Amino acid sequence: MRVVVVGATGNVGTSTVRALAADPEVTSILGLARRRPELEVDKTEWAEADVHGTDLVPHFRGADAVVHLAWLFQPTHSPLITWRVNVLGSARVFLAVAEAGVPALVYASSVGAYSPGPKDRRVDEMWPTHGWAAAAYSREKAYVERLLDVFEAEHPRCRVVRFRPGFIFKRESASEQRRLFAGPFVPGSLVRPGLIPFVPDIPGLRFQALHADDAGEAYRLAVTREVRGPFNLAAEPVIGTSELAGLLEARKVPVPARGVRTALRAAWRLGLVPASPDLLDLALHIPVMDTARARTDLGWSPAQTAMDALSEFLIGLRTGAGMGTPPLAPGTGGPMRLRELVTGVGRRP
Repeated sequence: MRVVVVGATGNVGTSTVRALAADPEVTSILGLARRRPELEVDKTEWAEADVHGTDLVPHFRGADAVVHLAWLFQPTHSPLITWRVNVLGSARVFLAVAEAGVPALVYASSVGAYSPGPKDRRVDEMWPTHGWAAAAYSREKAYVERLLDVFEAEHPRCRVVRFRPGFIFKRESASEQRRLFAGPFVPGSLVRPGLIPFVPDIPGLRFQALHADDAGEAYRLAVTREVRGPFNLAAEPVIGTSELAGLLEARKVPVPARGVRTALRAAWRLGLVPASPDLLDLALHIPVMDTARARTDLGWSPAQTAMDALSEFLIGLRTGAGMGTPPLAPGTGGPMRLRELVTGVGRRP
């Protein structure tokens, strides 16, 4: 079995490639990314490709499955750029899959594609995927879900799987995720238990998470098993401010969401953080997912808890962990994080 992984060098991509390489059914893997990595993985070759401009059909010919993971999170100040890459780029991936005659497509959607939902009960994969309109990330994920609906209708012979995972962490992703969401001014070495005095207790802040290696295992199963349709992915427990406070050995302090949103918006406009304040609203509105279908139909069970994944990420944040790929390398931000500053902290790619 030959598998092509689009966006193979990031947080989930590296874990997916390694999971596939460990499967005896998978004979070869082609990892596509905008920049060639130094990482060596058994059975894997690398090629440079951009979903927005590269002819993907030659890369896809002869593949038994394509896994589409590529996504651009920044610049948050230029949503037209992320739309062109994430939405139009995904459309190009789907068209190339059809033209190359690939029999299986596995796509990385997100809990962020879901319409606002409950925090006190769980929703299954039938919950509407219209997103949270104020957040570009959510709009794009929801729109790609509609593109995939059309693709499935027009190409019924192609087996399509779409995953909607919660927040995905691992130790080696810490440098990348700090760069994308927290920015150059966050002192990662100080994010440790006992040093942070309090955690804002924001009403409605509950989210789900999982380890990137468990996500990679889910993609392996989707490639090698005859399953179709959407699957929610998350580990237990659901994380709220009590869990965060316990992990950081901090106390909870009630803070209204409006106050946090106002502060985050000011910091974003001043170029102090790259994460859009709309992402906070998204986190407050996404539903809590039921993962029963992934466990029963896919046969997936996470090896690590959500708290394990988050704890490992925080350790990576303190130690500046990373991997030998351009997205994950600790040095990608440049000496003293100067490259991050040059991009305007979320204003340019």
